[in-house]
Amino acid sequence: MALIVQKYGGTSVGSVEKIKTVAERVVESCERGNRLVVVLSAMAGQTDALINLSREITESPDPRELDVLMATGEQVSVSLFAIAVKSMGYDCRSLLGFQADIHTDQIYGKARIKEIDTHRIVKELDEDRIVAVAGFQGIDKTGNITTLGRGGSDTTAVALAASLKASVCEIFTDVDGIFSADPSVCTHARKLDRISYEEMLELASLGAKVLDIRSVEFAKKFNVPIHVRSSFTRNEGTMVVVEDREMERVLVSGVVFDKDEARITIVKVPDRPGIAFEIFDPVFKAGIVVDMIIQNPSAQGLTDLTFTVTKTHFQETLRLVRGVAKEIGAEKVLGDPDIAKVSIVGLGMRNHAGVASKMFEALSKESINISMISTSEIKISCVVEEKYTELAVRALHEAFGLGNEGEKN
Repeated sequence: MALIVQKYGGTSVGSVEKIKTVAERVVESCERGNRLVVVLSAMAGQTDALINLSREITESPDPRELDVLMATGEQVSVSLFAIAVKSMGYDCRSLLGFQADIHTDQIYGKARIKEIDTHRIVKELDEDRIVAVAGFQGIDKTGNITTLGRGGSDTTAVALAASLKASVCEIFTDVDGIFSADPSVCTHARKLDRISYEEMLELASLGAKVLDIRSVEFAKKFNVPIHVRSSFTRNEGTMVVVEDREMERVLVSGVVFDKDEARITIVKVPDRPGIAFEIFDPVFKAGIVVDMIIQNPSAQGLTDLTFTVTKTHFQETLRLVRGVAKEIGAEKVLGDPDIAKVSIVGLGMRNHAGVASKMFEALSKESINISMISTSEIKISCVVEEKYTELAVRALHEAFGLGNEGEKN
């Protein structure tokens, strides 16, 4: 008898009818002899609606109370799901984050799971119940409700699978699996049968929205197989697993893009020890994540420093950096929010030369200029003008033969 953790996202439970369909699918799995823990997100759009309600009162709602409010979305989903399962003649018990003993740190809105006490869940399973757990939420050491941030239900599901030593964690979403590129951009994008944790971590960090990056980190750390599949079909999806030699033979597994990027350049920065700390310290203290950083060679004791942040933090970062630029005597600060990052990811890059050259050639043929480049063992990222994003993705997808009609490289 296998223990399976399933997670259903907001679109999968977007209406009562869809919740009933999910219940039917879960019951089918139970009838095949499996024990089920089901993690549910809030119904589609409900979390945003709750946030908007709070902002009708104030633009800056108290973080603790906002978490209490947002956690009610998942409470609705798990209770309706349990009611649906029971109406079909099967036993089910819904548990909120604190009832499932999901313990987190105390960072409201972006809490991280520290540990899960599975005794309550195991007890319910041993009494032949389906267990429905509210995703996205937990409890801190002082008993306050916390939420995990966007994508937090994925993390809840994988963390539960790790703690329960489940056979697999099935993530049900509105797509059939992980694709070689966004199918809405590349019509010939190919669904991948398998992908490694490391590749999935890169794809998630570079803009792929299918899995939350923290869930992949959990899966890699505790060796939890993830099966990403559609809640609207019965097709097999994509397995996210430990890498093997077969995966390493594929040069590039996917092309991904991120339009949530903005570039900032500080011109003629004094080139002296500690200058990078002076520039970035106020940015980091403001909780702003810096992505790519490039520093030009020094000329006459001066250098240009360029980096990227999310568009959300663009204006705040500009304000902070302009203040520092005056203090250090830099000439000026330039900003450009109209950029995007396009990346290729693949384990095969470790052992093959010429991948970067092929990428640059493909972009050059489409007259797409590259303004920044970043690399790691298994990825290459290029910053381009935002208006060329889709063209760049299609060009790279074709160049590396990733489509349904192409051959594996």
